Amino acid sequence: MANADHGGGRPAEGFGATATGGARPRLRVARAGLWLIAAVLAARQVAVVLATPRGERLTDLETWVGPNGVLHVNGSLYDSTRFTGTPFGGLVLKPLTRSAEQALGWGWTFGTLLLVVALGLIAARALPQPVSRRTALLAAPVAVSLLMLSLPVRSTLSLGQTSIIPVLLVLLGCFIAHGQRTSGLLIGLAAALQPTLLLFAPLLWCTGRRRAALATGVTFAVGTGLAWAAMPHDSHRYWVHHMAGAGLGGPADDLANQSLHGALLRLGLSGPLEVALFLSLGAAVAVLSLRRAVRCFRDGRLLLAVAITGCAAIVVSPTAWQHQLLWVLLAVVGRAGTRAGDRYVWPVAVVLIMTLPAGMLLPDMDTLHPLRDNVVLLAALAAATAVPFLSRGSPFYRSPKPAAYAPATAARFRHVPLVPFLRRALTRPNLLLELLLLRVTYAAYSEVRLAAGGGSNSAGRAEAEEHGRQVYDLERVLHLDIERWVNHTVVGIDWLRDFLDQYYTSFHFAVPLAVLAVLYLRRPGDYRWARSALGFATLLALAGFWLYPLAPPRLMPTLGFIDTVHGVQDFSQPDYGTLTALTNQYAAMPSLHFGWSLWCGLVIAVLATRWWMKALGLLHPLFTLASIVATANHWVLDAAGGAVVIAAGFGLTYVLQGPRARTATAAAEVGDGATDLRHRTST
Repeated sequence: MANADHGGGRPAEGFGATATGGARPRLRVARAGLWLIAAVLAARQVAVVLATPRGERLTDLETWVGPNGVLHVNGSLYDSTRFTGTPFGGLVLKPLTRSAEQALGWGWTFGTLLLVVALGLIAARALPQPVSRRTALLAAPVAVSLLMLSLPVRSTLSLGQTSIIPVLLVLLGCFIAHGQRTSGLLIGLAAALQPTLLLFAPLLWCTGRRRAALATGVTFAVGTGLAWAAMPHDSHRYWVHHMAGAGLGGPADDLANQSLHGALLRLGLSGPLEVALFLSLGAAVAVLSLRRAVRCFRDGRLLLAVAITGCAAIVVSPTAWQHQLLWVLLAVVGRAGTRAGDRYVWPVAVVLIMTLPAGMLLPDMDTLHPLRDNVVLLAALAAATAVPFLSRGSPFYRSPKPAAYAPATAARFRHVPLVPFLRRALTRPNLLLELLLLRVTYAAYSEVRLAAGGGSNSAGRAEAEEHGRQVYDLERVLHLDIERWVNHTVVGIDWLRDFLDQYYTSFHFAVPLAVLAVLYLRRPGDYRWARSALGFATLLALAGFWLYPLAPPRLMPTLGFIDTVHGVQDFSQPDYGTLTALTNQYAAMPSLHFGWSLWCGLVIAVLATRWWMKALGLLHPLFTLASIVATANHWVLDAAGGAVVIAAGFGLTYVLQGPRARTATAAAEVGDGATDLRHRTST
């Protein structure tokens, strides 16, 4: 495939020629920084593996070649529940002796890292030509970093798996090997280790590489035949039972099995119906994906063709465990979307799916469980059959439709904006991308908020209560200590207590989401401004939670506050009260309950066109302040802290990006009008 004259010559040559040209100093510094990040990520992965106690790290490797491992004793390879490779894979690993195992932990880990680096370099060299100088310089370290962060590589390193090798063999055969026979030999070895990679044989055949396709089939047959002759019992078990759908390494319906077979089993199908459906759907996926891959190959997008075929191999495999899913990440090179704002949806989605657990991508709702349980499978299926990747002949391949930007205008301060390329876009951002990033950001916020308390409420209780006493003492000095009086007064008025309890629990998320939705639909330019300010404020609040854990009034046992929302707390338990085991109850300073409500009020007051709308907007933070104090969930100073981070969020947005889009547009229009007036006066 590397020698085919598609897309302007060999990818390796094009990449090398571009990369060795004179690079700007900034690009060189950026490249060095990215390589440093890749090195840090690699070092961290090694540290995580080697810091794991012996017996808990490289568990699959220990099962294979460790003392009493399946490769050293008589019996079946599959007596262990951890060995998931083919009999040929077991035959290749057999020569590893018990003495070599003593140093295998370090050797295997560093060897795997080298394979990952090689994989990233080859993938970067295989980008379709021509590429810009910036892409050529930065592609390799970015590819290596993404691989280091990906869940399949992390799983491979922690388990001691061999799943990097088939992917690397295929890329070597497609982009590095000289001659069709050598290419087919490498891909055939990969198929002997991961049988569904035989899909590359028809891809080679249909793209005119028939000698390579034949070499692939012959190499696969020879390797499998040798393994069958050496281990007939294991070969029969693998090719008859496993390929018929029985799981190796775990039940076939386990969530970790991200294949079509596993998804059908999780949906409750079984028996002949499931087998027939799996075979028919698998055949359809194979045909559709190969047609797409052939078109990509002929269009010069060789790496995307390889990625599509690999994704199809994941879908049609009886079992595809996490460490075998690396093909999906390679599909990030596909370009989809004609608008500039849509261009980032597919790569961002792929990176998030391959680096984050499914729980961070989708909320834990029963209706979404089928999506959560099969998110990687759906990404592989989409890449193989559905995503409308642009051809290189499309006018939007290199230059998507640009977004509309507010005209540049002078700010009140000389150096504002500090980041000029973050121009104020006036067009509506992609909704799917916004929802995905919103979900991931909130999931990360929840994780950081919990981690700020030491992972549990008991871990930081003493410090948080000490900070609570400090805040209460300061409020006494400032004569702001009204919380207990308000709390006990409201408790005695049933309707008011019920109203404020309901306001506290119901409007915290509903109102900000509603404001964002209205802005997205009606005022896209202002949506970007408001969303950025809210994001900066929330990040600053996370720093506050981390640096100053604070017990709210309801969790100060000696002060006599009444928790009207959560009920009586059992302070004799390490984790006590409703939801205290699920979230950090000591993330009180600053109060995002009040901060987010203040953000809503300010945005409505600035953007609303009618006075009564502005008034209603400003009532929301007032009601929120009353609810957080009356329910004993926050101190008054917590609300002040929330106001500070919101002000800082708007300030950072202004400093980094300049004036609000509509302000900039209006200023430009006024400036143009003044210029026209001066021109008419002078004439």
